[in-house]
Amino acid sequence: MSASPVRRFHDPGLTAHHFAGSQLVRCPRCARVAHRTRQPVPHDGHDDDGRLDGHGGRPPGFRLVCRSCGLNRAPSEPVPVTVLWLSARTRHGTIWAYNLEHLDLLRRFVAAGLRERDPWYTHGPKMTSVGRLPAWMKAARNRAEVLRVIDRMRASVVNSR
Repeated sequence: MSASPVRRFHDPGLTAHHFAGSQLVRCPRCARVAHRTRQPVPHDGHDDDGRLDGHGGRPPGFRLVCRSCGLNRAPSEPVPVTVLWLSARTRHGTIWAYNLEHLDLLRRFVAAGLRERDPWYTHGPKMTSVGRLPAWMKAARNRAEVLRVIDRMRASVVNSR
């Protein structure tokens, strides 16, 4: 009998900030999947109080685009509070992801039997997005349930497009 190969995962060292620039959210108008991206806001060199800002511009705004209903909000327009589309509850807690790339990283991490990361003495971030996952999500006993929820979340995006 040959043993099946162990799935290996090597932490790429990405933080949640890497994925936050592009998010899949629930459209406030039609409640279907919409795309929210971070984009620079045009500025005149002053902040909201009329003082010169130290960063040379305002913080980036978010553009919200829904392909279902045609909603298109520019970064300078106020964007209503949106809920992440890729979010699901389990009996242990909530699983969420900003976009499909983030969800794929979570799936590869949970499915792996061997999880590797760079040694502590190397350069780079120590608390990456997979390093900050809750213990119940990392536990092997919950692997099947977590993978089932992640697959269901991915299917909700693919079927709604």
